[in-house]
Amino acid sequence: MLKRAQARRLSRVAFGSAILFFVMALGGRILAGAWPFEGSLELSLVCLALGVLFHVAGMPRFAALPDPSSLLNQAFRVASTGRIDGAIGILSKALEENPNLWQAYQYRGELFMALQNYSAAAKDFADAIRLAPEEQHLYELRDRATAPGGAISNS
Repeated sequence: MLKRAQARRLSRVAFGSAILFFVMALGGRILAGAWPFEGSLELSLVCLALGVLFHVAGMPRFAALPDPSSLLNQAFRVASTGRIDGAIGILSKALEENPNLWQAYQYRGELFMALQNYSAAAKDFADAIRLAPEEQHLYELRDRATAPGGAISNS
């Protein structure tokens, strides 16, 4: 596989060769009145095509799209070590990248519940319900967050 610098150099050489063969054909036609070098136009086109090929090969590759599940897994690992604030930060980043990831809202809400930040938890559960209204457990989590003291009473 070509390195970017090699591909750029080869691209410049191919473009230069394409120009050289084209100028030879055109110059011969203008100065001599005939095509003195048969095939120079075709060779110029081949060099031009190679130049484009090497130019494309030397372009930077597209960065892989972030996988939201990898950020969820990372948040799980961080939270399991007791660093809940760090896990919340990771989930917030996941939601910046993909605001439709209802699982991140749910898990972040559960972490807010662990920190006894019930209003933030209720907001996250409401956002998760907005995105996934068919998930019944989200309603139970929201109800737990909005109950007095953040827990379901046993009365």
